[in-house]
Amino acid sequence: MDSQTSQSSQASQQPHTFQVDLRGLVDLLSHHLYSSPKVYLRELLQNAVDAITARRAEEPGAPARVRLSAADGGLRVEDSGVGLTEADVHSLLATIGRSSKRAEGLQEVRSDFLGQFGIGLLACFVVAERIRVVSRSARTPDAPPVEWTACDDGSYTVRTLPHAERPEPGTTVHLVARAGAGEWLTQPRVLALARDFGSLLPYDVRVGDETVTDLPAPWNRSYPSPAARRVALARHCHELFGFTPLDSVELDLPVAGVRGVAYVLPSAVSPAQRAGHRVHLKGMLLTERGEQLLPDWAFFVRCVLDTDSLRPTASREALYEDETLAAVREALGGRIRSWLTGLAAGDPQRLAAFLDVHHLGVKSLARHDEEMLRTMLPWLPFETTDGRLSLEEFAQRHPVVHFTRTVEEFRQVAPIAAAQGIGVVNGGYTYDGELVEALPSVRPGTVVAELDADTVTAHLDAVAPDDELALGDFLAAARTRLDPLGCDVVLRAFLPLSVPALHLDDRGARHEQARAQAEASADDLWAGILGSLRGSAPRARLVLNHLNPLIRRIGSLNDPELIGTATESLYGQALLMAQRPLRPADSALLNRAFIGLLEWATHGEPAPGEPAEGQGGH
Repeated sequence: MDSQTSQSSQASQQPHTFQVDLRGLVDLLSHHLYSSPKVYLRELLQNAVDAITARRAEEPGAPARVRLSAADGGLRVEDSGVGLTEADVHSLLATIGRSSKRAEGLQEVRSDFLGQFGIGLLACFVVAERIRVVSRSARTPDAPPVEWTACDDGSYTVRTLPHAERPEPGTTVHLVARAGAGEWLTQPRVLALARDFGSLLPYDVRVGDETVTDLPAPWNRSYPSPAARRVALARHCHELFGFTPLDSVELDLPVAGVRGVAYVLPSAVSPAQRAGHRVHLKGMLLTERGEQLLPDWAFFVRCVLDTDSLRPTASREALYEDETLAAVREALGGRIRSWLTGLAAGDPQRLAAFLDVHHLGVKSLARHDEEMLRTMLPWLPFETTDGRLSLEEFAQRHPVVHFTRTVEEFRQVAPIAAAQGIGVVNGGYTYDGELVEALPSVRPGTVVAELDADTVTAHLDAVAPDDELALGDFLAAARTRLDPLGCDVVLRAFLPLSVPALHLDDRGARHEQARAQAEASADDLWAGILGSLRGSAPRARLVLNHLNPLIRRIGSLNDPELIGTATESLYGQALLMAQRPLRPADSALLNRAFIGLLEWATHGEPAPGEPAEGQGGH
């Protein structure tokens, strides 16, 4: 009994082989692993190139050619590679995932291979219903040629052929299109795909009589002059990406086996937009969407390069994220930084053209990179009261570099500050405020200060006490009207004369206004809580210009109601000039003031058809 139990236990522990549903696996490949059926041609090219590489590892002078021919709904791919014996066929082609690169004796050259022979042929079932492989081994010249024929139902046959069937070593792959996939095996499509995938392959690849490879790569060629090189690379960029670049940046990392070029976009793009870079692996196009190749801040370039050090993912359509890729990404970012610093030092005109388009990207970089901050900050353009200037030029004009935190604050004070000789930088745009504050770190001695309402008011001329006293009743009526809006009224004399009133506030005043508005609309409980938060925050102020003729005329009015309406109109006009968002109370005030002024202007005027005042009609 024990013996029977032992035998049963041993039988149950015997290993079993997975049964693979080939059609289901092909469906998985086509819908989930590969982005498009077109990758079948890349897999065929990879197999052919790897076979040639394997043969040349043992025979350096062996021929290196790949020939593709499409006709009658089929495709033939022939290479002069290492070839296969019958044993190799059973071992490699019939076992999914097995790679000829694992074969004994080839470990030392594995880094020169692109893919896996087994999985590569399997991918061809995405477009083919039948695959026929005829191969003759270069390692075993006396071995007869062997034929392997497989169908997409998972069945295959193997047979040996007479030597005359294939007199030379190498492999020929025949594909027969599956239903609905014939277009992928036409001559024009095969040629286009072969050139897209294989233009940088190191061997002689042709489709019919058309040459596929175009070597050396444009960035590896010699040119008569730097200008000729720039023109040639610009032409290459236009052919590849569809735009003419502002400039090109050499990407050369010999230690990492990376060589290529980055093209600077001629128009601005969003920093959030993911760039698509073309990455070749040992000459074979790996992906057109190598998003992780460069740092995020380098969104203003598109690059194309060839590498032999980076690892592909399982689908060989993306790069594997590892320490090597991280190091290459950092090094390529360093190349782009060096290009920028080189422009700053030797070609300011080209730098200015670049910054006109991509200043946002450089500002993003400068926030996190001290070297880039020191190099580029003096060149970056900013909106200022003196126009669009670099911080270096602006700081030379003004002993104190004032800046605002928001665009609204800048628009509020820019005209008045400029008239008073105050230099102000608009720090309300993305990154600008942080960079202005960093100016003293790269320009020692520079004084940077945030501009607030008190600073602006202090630069405005005070009105003579007698004049302000004479306008006491007017100012009291104006203050009474604007007090419910949380706004004070002050009288100053300033340029330009054409500005009757200036609305000034700061973040503290705006927070207090928002708190008061919330308190007014809250229930008793929340109103009590919000009321307890009331502090001594500064209030907004309406600064009336005593030099303006309109203010002088309004100040001479005796009607308190008309003074109030005029004050509300000045307040609303000052808000609109500052381009500030209007609260509901502000909109209601503007409407009320507008109607009030119309009523005052038309007071006593009879409507058409009505008798004038003092006249009667029967």
